Amino acid sequence: MDVCRIQSVNQDSRLLTEPQNKRTIMMNVVYKKEYTIAAGTEGAILKTLVYFSLFNYPLTKAEIASYMPPGTCTELFDDAMEQLVQDGIIFCIGGFYLTEDDPLFVKRRREGNQQAEELLPKAMKIGRFLASFPYVRGVGISGSLSKKYADERTDIDFFIITRNNRLWIARTLMHLFKKVTFLAGRQHDYCMNYYIDESALKLDDRDIYTAIETATLLPVYGNTMDDFFAANEWVGDWFAGYRAAISGKKEKDKRGVIKQIMEWLLNNPAGNWLDDQLMKISTRRWQKKKQKGKRNEQGKQMDLVTDKHFARSNPGMFREKLLAVYQEKLNGIKEKYPFYFRPSS
Repeated sequence: MDVCRIQSVNQDSRLLTEPQNKRTIMMNVVYKKEYTIAAGTEGAILKTLVYFSLFNYPLTKAEIASYMPPGTCTELFDDAMEQLVQDGIIFCIGGFYLTEDDPLFVKRRREGNQQAEELLPKAMKIGRFLASFPYVRGVGISGSLSKKYADERTDIDFFIITRNNRLWIARTLMHLFKKVTFLAGRQHDYCMNYYIDESALKLDDRDIYTAIETATLLPVYGNTMDDFFAANEWVGDWFAGYRAAISGKKEKDKRGVIKQIMEWLLNNPAGNWLDDQLMKISTRRWQKKKQKGKRNEQGKQMDLVTDKHFARSNPGMFREKLLAVYQEKLNGIKEKYPFYFRPSS
């Protein structure tokens, strides 16, 4: 039993022997304390469901619980979920919870989960192949597939960690290979969207989008993935289930002969110079694409945020626009149900 529930039970037991006037005061204190905690819990539940509603993706109770902040009482969480459903603020359809009373979203999720289950083995195999490129130290599956969802338009997105000061050599070699995949029509299987090197494991962006993407990242290869999760322990301040979510299995570091030889050839000042030059060339190339307003196949403006130690795709300022829409929708919920968002006391 949770500590906060035990405290309430202990207080309730003392009420049986207290004088009537003191008992009334105590009942008010216990009720107010527990109800305030429940209100904070309901607010956290709504924040989670509002975020995933942007993707029309309902959640199970266990999934919602994994996104609760640390210290959330289990029994109060169950009570809060039940109360929100009873009040008609959220809906439960077939064991899934959502902010819209639409069974089609549940049907879509179930079909997407099935497709993801079929696609994940392929994604894991591709991820292990990408790990064979020089200077790659970690590979993870990101995007919708990391949330166990896929449909006919789903790309296989990858998160890549490279050796320090060799990100641009690794990225250039991997994207030269990707050009070959266009010939076979398999470019959507090799979407390496986010690169960091070992000196930039700690992410600067600390918002709900970055926290969820980090918490749901599926490790494929490399002990450096453990270092990445440890460097971003701040996510655990958002979600109590963070550390459980990063316990997936992955392959340990394995470097084939070709990978070792290529790294040996470039582990010198010439390699440092080459990495710097590739960063400059790539940055200029992407700046020109942005200036010309070039768009990807989804019609979003192409953009690559670059630095010596990271490179991440941000088509159409996706993250910024998503967070703006999320905040607007959440503000509407807060205005309608302000009590649920009062801080716990």
